[in-house]
Amino acid sequence: MRAVAEPTRLRVLALCAHAELTVTELTQILGQSQPRVSRHLKLLVEAGLLDRFREGTWAFYRLSETQECATLGRTIVDLIPADDLTITRDLERLEAVQSARAKQAADYFRDNAEQWDRIRSLHVDDTEIERAMLSLLKPENVGDLLDIGTGTGRMLVVYGTQATRAVGIDLSREMLSVARVNLDRVGLRNCQVRLGDMYQLPVASESFDSVTIHQVLHYADSPADVIAEAARVLRPGGRLVIADFIPHREEALRDEHAHRRLGFSDEEITRWLRRAHLIPEEGVYLQGDPLTVALWPGRRAANDEDAGGRRLPTRVPAF
Repeated sequence: MRAVAEPTRLRVLALCAHAELTVTELTQILGQSQPRVSRHLKLLVEAGLLDRFREGTWAFYRLSETQECATLGRTIVDLIPADDLTITRDLERLEAVQSARAKQAADYFRDNAEQWDRIRSLHVDDTEIERAMLSLLKPENVGDLLDIGTGTGRMLVVYGTQATRAVGIDLSREMLSVARVNLDRVGLRNCQVRLGDMYQLPVASESFDSVTIHQVLHYADSPADVIAEAARVLRPGGRLVIADFIPHREEALRDEHAHRRLGFSDEEITRWLRRAHLIPEEGVYLQGDPLTVALWPGRRAANDEDAGGRRLPTRVPAF
């Protein structure tokens, strides 16, 4: 309460409840010096009201969702009067910052759109793939969601309204910029994106109820390791859904689009799931020309199951 009981810090808290922002962006909105803004941010982070995430030389700040004071922070923001002039002006300047961010992302996407359009033309429509993924990972089972290799954040948008919280991880800062704009556009405040490596996810073990790997595995040098890392972060009973191509002969995707693998067989995906102590489940296949997309689900055993999906016998305590 002491940390937030200062006018500028209250403004910062309100802004970070609406969007992930850097020090530079907050400086533009607040009209204050960078050292002063940095000091305010430091105090709010130390108080557990804001979360700070590093991306190379940049750091992003947002209203905390996991720390002890997360509920308090949200309550304080909700109590700010809707007609507060200072906050209203701050939010108008935030909108200008987001518009500039959107233009930058749109320019990047425009410059690189040709490669995505080329790949999309080879397989079934994206909406069909998303509909099939939603049928495998039902709303009541999404919970806390992690999307590995989130790219433009599409999986976060698809599952965002069903997830308690959703985090997208990607190694490309440019793609994360596009994803942030997409999330801002649909107003999904429970979703966030982070810079990170799919081989060393920057999240704790057993911290997510569901994980998606959507059209990412074919870029990986070691797909088995990506699946093992996804399994590490799943809670008991949690679910992984992989979407990728079955084996094909489109060599252009390797030569022109950096695809490391030209699809995967059921046998190798099943083997990798089992090696990661996940229980393979029945897949879905979406025929395209010439690329067929497969969805491979796997489940982590619940605490009372073994890795084969069998219920373990109840242990009777000895008295």
